[in-house]
Amino acid sequence: MGVLTTNAVGLDSVVAGTADWTPDVVICDYDVLATVPLDQWEHDRLLSRTPVVAVSLTRHAEELQLLDVNGIAGFLYLPTLDRSAALRILYAAAARPRYVLPSLRAPARPVEHS
Repeated sequence: MGVLTTNAVGLDSVVAGTADWTPDVVICDYDVLATVPLDQWEHDRLLSRTPVVAVSLTRHAEELQLLDVNGIAGFLYLPTLDRSAALRILYAAAARPRYVLPSLRAPARPVEHS
């Protein structure tokens, strides 16, 4: 599909791997996202700012638990996945603006809208 990827098993592996690369998007199995405490993910310097696309072989998008959807930028149901839909979701997630709150000591700067 023309997407450059790498793999990681477990959150510790992801955090360790980000020393060598910075992902534009994280693709993760939905069941992992729904069962792993995400507080560690939410407090990580890099992962807290990286959009997540959930994937599943067994669950449809309408089966996601509303409380679990927080922070998920997209969802792919793998059995019916086609190339164009996958790329559309991945590119949309990667294009999301990354906002970082400024330090309290940093001078205010104007916000630009496009």
